[in-house]
Amino acid sequence: MILHVDMDAFFASIEQAINPRLKGKPLIVGSRDSKMHTVVCAASYEAKALGIDSGMASAEAFRLCPNLEFVAADQSKYIWTSEQIFTLLKTYGYETVYASIDEFQLDLGGDVGGDVSPWGEPSPGGRNVPWIIQQHIQDSFNITASVGVAKNGLLAKLASKLNKPNGVTIITEDNLTEVLAKTPAKKLRGVGEKTEELLRNLGINTCLDLYLKTPDFLERHLGKYGLNLYAALHSKEDFAGEEYDAGPKSVGHSYTLPRASKTPGFIRAWIRLLSEMVAERLRQKNLVSNTVHLWLNGPELGNFSAQKTYQQATDDGYEIYRKSLEILARTGPRMPAIRALGVSCSSLSESHYAPLFNEQKRREALLQTMDKINAKLGDGSIFPAVVTRTRKMQ
Repeated sequence: MILHVDMDAFFASIEQAINPRLKGKPLIVGSRDSKMHTVVCAASYEAKALGIDSGMASAEAFRLCPNLEFVAADQSKYIWTSEQIFTLLKTYGYETVYASIDEFQLDLGGDVGGDVSPWGEPSPGGRNVPWIIQQHIQDSFNITASVGVAKNGLLAKLASKLNKPNGVTIITEDNLTEVLAKTPAKKLRGVGEKTEELLRNLGINTCLDLYLKTPDFLERHLGKYGLNLYAALHSKEDFAGEEYDAGPKSVGHSYTLPRASKTPGFIRAWIRLLSEMVAERLRQKNLVSNTVHLWLNGPELGNFSAQKTYQQATDDGYEIYRKSLEILARTGPRMPAIRALGVSCSSLSESHYAPLFNEQKRREALLQTMDKINAKLGDGSIFPAVVTRTRKMQ
């Protein structure tokens, strides 16, 4: 059985926990600090009750509620809290994985987690794992989570959505038909508006309608997606036997120039190129880095080596470049003569989080497009314009 933890209004709840003045008030978290010119990236349940939700223009949100509280998003705060919750969940001894920044899954093995009806209370004297975890999170972080338990990750995630906020839903073989019959198909992960319309045209309105269809039917009408959906709904899932490669400790690139140069634009262009090369390798390995290391060698400087660790991990070449320049500034106000240089990244971890904000989503889409073009046409087919300055020795 898989237990799915889904934090309730995660970003907004964190802000309310940090600032008690915001407790119980309609609150939005904006992706920018200009409260009338941003997009709602999170809304408290008090704001949701007024029709305000993620993706809405903040100006529209304030029209619905002029007294709305506003906080600019602080991504590092949310990531730190997510990591602390993950650490807490691992103490229960179950295999634990990230589903997203505010969602986690635990493999309970054959344990249902508690003897209860799907909408009921924990049973007296039972282990009641979902409620114990729920209370532990609330006691530790002063925020709530909803929990779902089912035979696979897709159904466990669905279950976590059915009794929000701060609810528990357990789907067992005994109550599966009852729960799925009450649940619209659109609540399943991956069923958007277009898919919902297609399913409705096929006579599929509830999750049970979908669950009872044969794999041949779903493949015939939905193609490979339908077959995958059938497998995801009917499988019994566990994390046992999954092996995670420890992977590299660092990723880096270096280069020796034909002769020493102290031209700032030329040296920065080389740092940008090396940063892009490192970032592309990180993305290929699905890794992100917290620590950036810059190495320089030259007749005036000798060997210079320094690194800096950042709270927010990255696989973006521009971010690695920008952080490398912060380290470069330690060499002084004037560019020393440089003959060789290198950029590397360490403190590596698997990339767990989807982009949080629209700006990040656009940036990630750009990086993915660049990677696809370079993979198809060859490395270096597309690159930042400043890199062209490396082509001629200066």
